Amino acid sequence: MSKVIVGMSGGVDSAVAALLLKEQGYEVVGVTLRTWVGDDGEDSRCCEIDDARRVAWKLDIPYHVFNCVEEFREKVIDPFICEYLSGRTPNPCVGCNRDIKWSRMLHYSELLEADYIATGHYANIVKTDSGRYTVKKALHAEKDQTYMLYKLTQEQLKKTLMPLGNLKKSEVREMAAKAGLPIADKADSQEICFVPDDNYTDFIRKNAKEEIPGEGLFIDEEGKELGRHKGIIHYTVGQRKGLGLAMGVPVFVKEIDAENNRVIIAKDEALYVKRISCDELNFLSIDDLETGSSIRAYVKIRYHHKPQSAVLTRINDKELEIEFDEPVRAATPGQSTVFYDDRDRLIGGGVIRKSKV
Repeated sequence: MSKVIVGMSGGVDSAVAALLLKEQGYEVVGVTLRTWVGDDGEDSRCCEIDDARRVAWKLDIPYHVFNCVEEFREKVIDPFICEYLSGRTPNPCVGCNRDIKWSRMLHYSELLEADYIATGHYANIVKTDSGRYTVKKALHAEKDQTYMLYKLTQEQLKKTLMPLGNLKKSEVREMAAKAGLPIADKADSQEICFVPDDNYTDFIRKNAKEEIPGEGLFIDEEGKELGRHKGIIHYTVGQRKGLGLAMGVPVFVKEIDAENNRVIIAKDEALYVKRISCDELNFLSIDDLETGSSIRAYVKIRYHHKPQSAVLTRINDKELEIEFDEPVRAATPGQSTVFYDDRDRLIGGGVIRKSKV
């Protein structure tokens, strides 16, 4: 009988993952990584320990809590703040998955002599004909979470189980209710776990270790001054609300110039581009792309973006250029972009750096 440790957040997905694995005959151990404690002493939505402990008790499985607060601050919180101060909009959950959740769970699996780790993500792990591991989209697209998993390593994927990949959320809740789990009707978390009120700017002001840029200029694409902004941490590419500009027509944030503390404003049509460049690359189904080589893929530029057909070209050892068949809107520096093959498997992904017309 194989032993598996299940990352338990206190939510219904990880609870049912543990339930299913136990029913399949695994020796299951529940683990929660404490990553963040708010000013009010409450744990983040990714580590609600009381709920996770109640589920473990109901399932009659061992349960452990491990403290990762300092490591989480160093590898997730500080980079998150740094990106915003640099005028970019990051995806902290992507880095957290590889550098905290999977890294720490694999470490503790060795200590607990477990064969696998498991999570409640909606995705499927597959082994390609070449012997490499990747993730394939969940059977039901509305809950697919492969976008958040592209930074995982081959070793991490090799030792991971994801039992929810072919289930609907409604089915998961039904299973939890049938098993009498106390979190069967618990609401999903929609925000970043360490910013429970979704107020990024207040969080950055309270936690930044360096000076936060103050007010600056709104300018148009020609450099004409349009007014003053509240500080670049308040804005992201594609934003319309909260600009406080009376232009007579709808306008949006096209670009954030952190170096000069300026926010460039434009009409909607100016937000569409056909090419973007990305770095911080990680490949899953393939080992890499050689410099100068190209492949076709289906590309997402944000979590809820429908993948669009494009050509990927390796520019150098750090950078990849993506040329879309049709323009995409509001490609945002700092956001992750991921690449799928025609079988819904992740080729890999990277971080958007700049866009080109």
